[in-house]
Amino acid sequence: MAITATQVQELRQKTGASMMDCKKALEEANGNQEEALNALRKRGRSIAEKKGTRETSAGIIQSYIHPNKRIGVLLELRCETDFVAQNSDFLNLAHDLSLHIAAMSPKYLSSENVPQEVIDEEKAIFMAQVADIDKPANLKEGIVDGKLKKRLSEICLLEQPFIKNPDQTIKDLITEHIAKIGENITLTRFVRYEL
Repeated sequence: MAITATQVQELRQKTGASMMDCKKALEEANGNQEEALNALRKRGRSIAEKKGTRETSAGIIQSYIHPNKRIGVLLELRCETDFVAQNSDFLNLAHDLSLHIAAMSPKYLSSENVPQEVIDEEKAIFMAQVADIDKPANLKEGIVDGKLKKRLSEICLLEQPFIKNPDQTIKDLITEHIAKIGENITLTRFVRYEL
């Protein structure tokens, strides 16, 4: 199947990937936009994994004050170079992340940042909830683990579904931007204030 320039341009506008990458993905997918989009996402993840070890010594501090002046967010978003720190895609990512933090009120950056006593406390609550269920112990443990994982996805920023696209987590959003921009990006820390 012949791939047209219009198809390539449409895919490029959706993903921000290079023209050649878009054309190659469309050729592999026989012109199917959705399959090509998925192929580019998979490639983007592998690119992000390769770039994940690079040092992020540049970046920005993003601030957001909600219009009602009762919620504020500060976040530190890092990249490899000052050039990328001024890139509109990078700045838009920082803005989207600050809006998400204002709306969803995460307590921790990732599940690795959750103190063990908080995890133990949550686990004890879930164990008490399933104690009266007439099921084998291994099934109860599975239920508790599932509830704990869900709870961590609610309170940890990187595991939360992105408010503008609930099919995508914040971690996936950052990974997508790493592939699009071509540099490692790390969300180092954030603070959310509310009156």
